[in-house]
Amino acid sequence: MTTTSTGASTTPRASSRLLHPDRTVRRLAAVTLVNTLGNGLLMTLGALYFTRVLGFGLGQVGIALTAAGLCGVLVGVPAGRAADRWGTKPALLALVAAEAVGTACYPLVHGYTAFVLLACAVTAADRGSATVRNALYAEVLPADGRVAGRAYLRVVTNVGIGAGTALAALALQADTRPAYTAAILADAVSFAVVGVMYAALPTPVRAARAATGPDGGLRRSALRDRPYLAVTALSGLLGLQFAMIEIGVPLWIVRHTEAPRFLVAASFVVNTALVVVFQVRATRGTEAPAAAARIFRRGGLLVAASCVALALAHGLPAWLAVVVLLGAAALQALGEVLGQAASWALGYDLAEDGAHGEYQGVFNTGLSAAMMLGPVLVTTAVIGNGLVGWIGLALLFAAASVAMVPTVAWALRRSAARTAARPSPQSAG
Repeated sequence: MTTTSTGASTTPRASSRLLHPDRTVRRLAAVTLVNTLGNGLLMTLGALYFTRVLGFGLGQVGIALTAAGLCGVLVGVPAGRAADRWGTKPALLALVAAEAVGTACYPLVHGYTAFVLLACAVTAADRGSATVRNALYAEVLPADGRVAGRAYLRVVTNVGIGAGTALAALALQADTRPAYTAAILADAVSFAVVGVMYAALPTPVRAARAATGPDGGLRRSALRDRPYLAVTALSGLLGLQFAMIEIGVPLWIVRHTEAPRFLVAASFVVNTALVVVFQVRATRGTEAPAAAARIFRRGGLLVAASCVALALAHGLPAWLAVVVLLGAAALQALGEVLGQAASWALGYDLAEDGAHGEYQGVFNTGLSAAMMLGPVLVTTAVIGNGLVGWIGLALLFAAASVAMVPTVAWALRRSAARTAARPSPQSAG
């Protein structure tokens, strides 16, 4: 595997947690900080902007965002293939530019059809750029440092979104059309800045040669790699936890427990703090796919246990509900960091070398599908059925996590068989 070495280990030392020792990761972290700061603005204000400023109803916004989510699901593989064909950096610059222009057009929208089309375009560019970014990491980071590097970037992501949310509070406090519009345009500017920062990164040396395999033949399509598709599906199922923590937990706390409302914010604080503290550490032991599968199983079972704890909080006295709910938040966060670290490792290690764009496109599609379907599943099947719904979700997480170990073993057997069947250079000559 050809990579662009940076000359330093990409695994952060304990003394370097705030400033990563690797120059490339530091540059990627700066890009990530700017990008997620803008994302924090839109995540916090988007629904209010679309309803209070643009004047669309909640149902209209829901339909538009669902359609946009579907576009995000469909764009992953084409974006990845474009990155493999033309290079990750050109593809990423084009998608980030599209995000900047699209976001800046929101204040110009007046009709509902235009709003739906624009939301679809912006979301497609966003999910496509996420796919290409993951492929870029595979090219600019050494293979043994990708997962640790992504873990560090995820910590930066939490910091950036938190800062963006804090800035959004200023617009919320003003609660005026100019304030909301200024925040949306600031998000557009952040994409433009990110584009400039990506343009300054060194171009990956192998990006233009991603179309052929090690033996000179055409590469295997990720869409025909059944073990990889199965791993993607299982990882996507565990990705439903993000809808659980963002939508299910707030609704459950407020509507079905005696806990005070401030616990909604407290649960997010617990999640963010534990991700910041443990995400990098959670990458240890994920170097081999079989070990990563076992770590994924451990993480999924912790998330399943958090669902059971959430269910048990119903009907408890307020003080005891607070204790149980905080415990559930901690279990979910610990399961999240383990599951994410293992998923990153499997997404890279099981991909065919040199075709990371397409493979990351497939893998990112699984998460995009979870992001699209998660809110509906959580609000109807889980919250709507109370204890039974939470237990059902726990069983789903447990089944997905347990199934990952034999699925990865299947993928490794298929990979070994393909390698054995591939002609050697001597025989080919």
